[in-house]
Amino acid sequence: MYARRKHQYFAMMGVCIALFVLAWGVVRLWSVPAAVAMCVVAMVIPPVAAIVANRRGPDDRWWDDPSGDAKSDEWWDEIDGKKRPR
Repeated sequence: MYARRKHQYFAMMGVCIALFVLAWGVVRLWSVPAAVAMCVVAMVIPPVAAIVANRRGPDDRWWDDPSGDAKSDEWWDEIDGKKRPR
């Protein structure tokens, strides 16, 4: 899952850079408002790419990891309906 998220992140950032370069290198010669619109779209991509890269997938098992505090782990196991061997 990590490799897929990494590839998605780099693809989105590549699109972002391509939009900036095309907007001010090519499109501005014909239409400045279109170049500005392309830059606005490119401005939105990096936060979305960061969210995509940092989200947890269904295969990421971070919530089952014990915290190290035996009392807290026992309490959460009771809430979740699990019993952990001692």
